[in-house]
Amino acid sequence: MSTPISPMQNRLLASLVLVEFERLKPNLEVVNLAVGDIIYESGARQEFVYFPTTAVISLLYMMEDGELAEIASIGSEGIVGISWFLGGHSAINSATVQRAGDAYRLRGRYLKEEFDRAGSFLRLLLRYTQALITQMTQIALCHRYHNVEQQLCRWLLQNMDRSSSNSMKMTQQLIANSLGFRRERITEVASKLQDQHIIRYSRGSIVILDRAGLEKKVCECYWVIRQEFDHMLHQPQEHQNA
Repeated sequence: MSTPISPMQNRLLASLVLVEFERLKPNLEVVNLAVGDIIYESGARQEFVYFPTTAVISLLYMMEDGELAEIASIGSEGIVGISWFLGGHSAINSATVQRAGDAYRLRGRYLKEEFDRAGSFLRLLLRYTQALITQMTQIALCHRYHNVEQQLCRWLLQNMDRSSSNSMKMTQQLIANSLGFRRERITEVASKLQDQHIIRYSRGSIVILDRAGLEKKVCECYWVIRQEFDHMLHQPQEHQNA
């Protein structure tokens, strides 16, 4: 039996005070997202913002040569579409579904109305934006200074943190695209982790067997990003009858 979908599965929505949540609740709409779905494209007007619950969405930047680079990923800890409350309705990056699942979407104008009330939601969104910028900065540093194994371990741990399961539906090509390496290089590193009984992978699926083993190999970027988001959402509010 599948678990009922709830807005409380998104940590931002779960952190709202009750009166703010109740104002947004009637306009929240559940959407099911498939891998590869385009949430928005670079420069396009954004009509909705998204609060992922089980889905994970990648923010991608297209280089001049057409190559895509992941600058951040957003799961149940956040919101996709921060340009709505930062002064614009479009972004320089695109957003694509990295892991299939559900999300709540909200028309951007409703988010902006609540933001403009200058209540606790405004402060929460600004703290979230700071955490997202931290993630973007650390990922840039990670690409520059850390090896493929460290980056893959960071990527796997970040995705595991957003799931209630140790199994993920992920192709090595998708991981390679996210990290900016050739698929053959990801396969080589993943094979070593499998030989060490840290992960098990097959076509389209990765199972984490030893989280502690991943944590021993990961670089400090993972811990910086996790600490920032945990600090941002350190006092979630419980909603009754949500």
